[in-house]
Amino acid sequence: MTIRNRWRKIAVYVIALVMIALDQWTKHLVRLNLPLNRDVALIPWLDRLFTFTYVQNTGGSFGLLPGIGLPFIIVAVVVVVLIVIYSRRLANNHWLLRLALGLQLGGAIGNLIDRIVYGYVTDFINFRWWPVWNVADACLVVGTILFLIYMLFLDKPAAEPAGAEPPAEQPGAQG
Repeated sequence: MTIRNRWRKIAVYVIALVMIALDQWTKHLVRLNLPLNRDVALIPWLDRLFTFTYVQNTGGSFGLLPGIGLPFIIVAVVVVVLIVIYSRRLANNHWLLRLALGLQLGGAIGNLIDRIVYGYVTDFINFRWWPVWNVADACLVVGTILFLIYMLFLDKPAAEPAGAEPPAEQPGAQG
């Protein structure tokens, strides 16, 4: 097996592990250094557009359905399993698809770790016009966008071999 083929087999998992590590590291820094539910402008001239705001999200995306953690844990586990199954079935997939799946897997596991360990997801990136989010959320959003781009523009069905005859018409078929 060539290095290229080995990379194709593990790329999704390597990308996911890097994103999980980045996500958990940034959340750890936030929990240690930022006050809960207060804006912190590390870059004062950007204060009107962007701050860090440590929020404990016990619900789903955008803080929907607060306090209902178990269904989100179940959904995250199902998503992780589906991504792993899907990525293993792809023999020679495109780099963009591997990147998209790696980001989605890393994002799902990053937030899943928070839900299981803390009972909430640590959010801290506040653009003021968007709900407070984190690195895992960014991975999920970017991964989903890349997946859609791949499916819409790059996932082409295999062409029929040259010289292949079209399927024979069935007797009695009307056309």
